[in-house]
Amino acid sequence: MTHFISEAIVPVPGTFDTGRMAAGEPGLPAAFTWRQRRFDVAELLRCWKETGPCHHGSPEQYVRKHWYEVQAATGETLTLYFERQPRGKAQAKKRWWLFSLEDAAGPANP
Repeated sequence: MTHFISEAIVPVPGTFDTGRMAAGEPGLPAAFTWRQRRFDVAELLRCWKETGPCHHGSPEQYVRKHWYEVQAATGETLTLYFERQPRGKAQAKKRWWLFSLEDAAGPANP
């Protein structure tokens, strides 16, 4: 079952993917906490970008969010995103978000 979450996560320091950072993208954390629970990323399943128009009238498109679908070591499938421009001063430090969590697949029914 998939659960809509939309809450900030806290990346574990020192676990960022520096290869992605060298390419100008956010470094996907290899581990993070959400609601006092630690998740370790076992596999990156897919990633994509969300773009939007310039806010000042230019015809250029800008990357707004970087999305990641990952498999946790515990089996859940998580959808995360990195927000390039925080929504306001109160949200300035909240850049990584857990969008949804899909429960780990249980045993197949006979």
